[in-house]
Amino acid sequence: MYIVSRPRPLSEGQNQALSKVDATVYPPGYLRFLRRFGQGTYRGWMNVQFPDTEVLKPFAEYGLWEHEEDSPITEQQIGECIVIGTTVDGDFLAVHPQTAGLLWLPRHAEHVKAVSLQVPEQEDEGMYALVLNEVYRQVYGTSQEEVVYYEPWTGTRSHLFLRLPQGQDKLSLPDLAGMCQADFPPDLSIETRYACFLFYRQLGGYVRLNYAYQQEVAVIYEQDAQRAFAVMEQWLLSKGCEAIAENNR
Repeated sequence: MYIVSRPRPLSEGQNQALSKVDATVYPPGYLRFLRRFGQGTYRGWMNVQFPDTEVLKPFAEYGLWEHEEDSPITEQQIGECIVIGTTVDGDFLAVHPQTAGLLWLPRHAEHVKAVSLQVPEQEDEGMYALVLNEVYRQVYGTSQEEVVYYEPWTGTRSHLFLRLPQGQDKLSLPDLAGMCQADFPPDLSIETRYACFLFYRQLGGYVRLNYAYQQEVAVIYEQDAQRAFAVMEQWLLSKGCEAIAENNR
């Protein structure tokens, strides 16, 4: 698994709190993963979070999900769930102390789903990556094909947004992506029909070229990587990219 930047360790208080929880309530590898890599985002999809016993309590009264005989939990039990992750779309991944397995509480659907884990037992933090892959497969009915990466929430990230003007005889974003890979070979690259991600350890981040919007280029970097960032910024500007006025750096 590629780690985008140096993880931010859990606080002493968080570590003490984890040492007191019932580990059997949580999925295999989750606690080890959290201690080693800290909170962050897995594969640009799932936010791996410190256990939250409060966030779902109000939802027990909202009536967001239908509860039939085969529902894995009752409406009242929603308020007793412990959230351990959220997706970028607002879905919840949770556990319940009296319910085996994982619970998927979707943002845009009416039924809570039980996720049964079918992953091999092993005692290491990599186990939780396999768990998340299995969650994705069961929820969406397909597997993620791209390489595995994790973005720790460092609290020291900065960003720059640029646009690449389009037009006749101008570079396209795929052209720019190819040139960038040639001049700055990435440590990891992921390219789909929607976007291209070029990861650089020197940046502690990546360059994202948004094919879906055709013009957007973003540089995500750590604040202590100013030299590497300056080189990348000047290169992108030299290729015709334009800085967006509302950038906050």
